[in-house]
Amino acid sequence: MNTPNTSRAYAAALGYTVIIGFSFMFVKLALIVSNPLDTLAHRFTISFIAASLALLIARRKVPLDLKRLLTIVPLAIFYPFLFFTLQTFGLVYTSSAEAGIIHATVPIFTMVLASLLLKERSSWAQKLFTVLSVTGIISIFVLKGISFETSSTLGIVLILLSALSNAIYSVMARKLTQKQPVLDITFIMSMIGFVLFNLMSVVQHAAQGTLAHYFDPFLHPSFVWAVLYLGVLSSLGTTLLSNYALSQMEASRMSIFNNLATVVTIFGGVAFLNEELAYYHVIGAALVIIGVIGTSLAGRSKSASRKALGRNESKPA
Repeated sequence: MNTPNTSRAYAAALGYTVIIGFSFMFVKLALIVSNPLDTLAHRFTISFIAASLALLIARRKVPLDLKRLLTIVPLAIFYPFLFFTLQTFGLVYTSSAEAGIIHATVPIFTMVLASLLLKERSSWAQKLFTVLSVTGIISIFVLKGISFETSSTLGIVLILLSALSNAIYSVMARKLTQKQPVLDITFIMSMIGFVLFNLMSVVQHAAQGTLAHYFDPFLHPSFVWAVLYLGVLSSLGTTLLSNYALSQMEASRMSIFNNLATVVTIFGGVAFLNEELAYYHVIGAALVIIGVIGTSLAGRSKSASRKALGRNESKPA
């Protein structure tokens, strides 16, 4: 079992947050010249190539025996496959703002599932700060003025299932990273994403008779830069960082950083895309940041109390 390293775990979680936060800008760039399914296929091709090169440079071999694959495949099915597929098609039937509200429920789903499946016990303070963080995301969209009238039930269900897939991944990864090397899990997840998304994309092109244009997006420099970021950092990098963080901290604590990524996206848009910063962005961001810090501190205090209790119980009477 891994020895917890709090500082590195939080650094990994913050790195994950920043990369995810900026990834939406690069997704927008990629989608200008490519459809969502091709973008997913190409980003995971880049991700798999990068993971393979990293293993080659490190002269490390990942055993691909049947037992290990059967252990990791269920994890990869929920993330990246189901998460990205459900999110991509869900956005066809609903707006990104509405999807953002639904996606904010990931920490709550994770907390409930971690309690049921991992027996993780969250303090009332952790629960309160988690709800505060979720409220911060929802308040941004509500104060901005949003209605679900234009959304179909299908779109809402798909995004909700996408959020649930993310939560299930966090719980499964928390358990699996205690038994398997993080790098091995990350490589196999990238490989599975590469195979599944490329298979789906090739089938789509074959059905449409456009297979000869499969690599056309790479003729656009903006797509190349975007897919490099999405493949190396946003797919491979975040998977490695989140797997490491989950090997060191509870799934419920790690999931709260998903909402912080939305704050990074907002301020990234202001800084690099000249988007407007409104009062509701500031209010929502403040609630999210307080929620993340509060959840983290409450979780660390609880862990410290458990360790102290364990030391006291181990002392001879």
